[in-house]
Amino acid sequence: MRVFKLLLAVAATAGIAWIGWLVYRKLDAPPAAGSRGGGGAVAVVAEPVARETVEDARVLVGTLRPRSQFVVSPKIAGRLERLGANVGDRVESGQTVAWLDDDEVVQQVEQARAELDVARAGADEAAVAAGRARREHERIAELRARGVASEAELDLAKSDLDAQQAKVKLAQAAVQQREAALRAAEVRLSYTKIAVAWPDGGGARVVAERFVDEGATLAAGTPILSVLEAEPLIAEVNVAEKDYPRIRVGQEARVTADAHPGREFAGRVVRLAPFFREASRQARIEVEVGDKEGLLRPGMFVRARIVLAVREGATVVPLDAVVRRDGVDAVFLVDEAGKKARLVPVRVGVTDLFVAEILDPRLEGLVVTLGQHLIDDGTPLAVTVREKSAG
Repeated sequence: MRVFKLLLAVAATAGIAWIGWLVYRKLDAPPAAGSRGGGGAVAVVAEPVARETVEDARVLVGTLRPRSQFVVSPKIAGRLERLGANVGDRVESGQTVAWLDDDEVVQQVEQARAELDVARAGADEAAVAAGRARREHERIAELRARGVASEAELDLAKSDLDAQQAKVKLAQAAVQQREAALRAAEVRLSYTKIAVAWPDGGGARVVAERFVDEGATLAAGTPILSVLEAEPLIAEVNVAEKDYPRIRVGQEARVTADAHPGREFAGRVVRLAPFFREASRQARIEVEVGDKEGLLRPGMFVRARIVLAVREGATVVPLDAVVRRDGVDAVFLVDEAGKKARLVPVRVGVTDLFVAEILDPRLEGLVVTLGQHLIDDGTPLAVTVREKSAG
């Protein structure tokens, strides 16, 4: 029990000492901003009104996409014998990236070529027979003119000639058919070598994904590789209805990505969607982003800052100076004598993280930036002026 009473006494003494120390600190500390100074004045911090160039800008968020992307797949079925490119490899237009087993197709080409040779031989034979029938017809016609051959013999020769000429046409058609079959087999053979190609044919592109492995048996149209255009990239961002009319194709943008803090990438607006999504009431904008160093990647989250307007010589105050009184934006001006606060309703224009543009009225002098919650119109002030930093 005595130990408990001793501990209780020590705790009480420590508590009294702590309260005394706090009181001493309070009495000894200098007046803070917003506290009452001598003569009932409220201590506040003020900064000068400035004239600056301000930008009315919007920061739009979205995702990076490749400007173009396509999937490489075979036109015919077959076993994938070899892959010539993999994820991350650069490929040129016209480069072969995969080979299918072509043994069966090569055999089909050889067969089609042999059948074409047979058809051509048949056409030659039909041509010889037709020539023989023509000469016989001419001989019978001459004999008939001299009265040696009969009309029946001439008719028979003519019928034989017509039959042989029809056989020539049939043989020629067979040759054309076999030529077409050979071309089809050769095209099919070319399909066993799978190449990448794009319309302009310029610049290298990058393999983004690989979907199959060597040795796999593929059906026609089975995806093998995904190829994309890695530079420039497209930032797909969304804009609200009220800002949409102020954005034009060709406007510059500054793009940032969380993956590279502190870095900015130059961009420009290249497309505006002609409609708004009903759910969000936003339209899509495409911003082309330059990235010569190859730091950005499709799928990254990005922010695009687009300047809608630039106003030079605008009246600006620190953002902290703007207060809300009776539902109206206002600032506290320090009167010319520097002794009282004057509440001035204002119309605010462009704002950012640090300053606010004042459209009306035109302000001069100092505005209170710290301690406004303790003052009102006409409150006596003890002002500490903080000059605007050079940055």
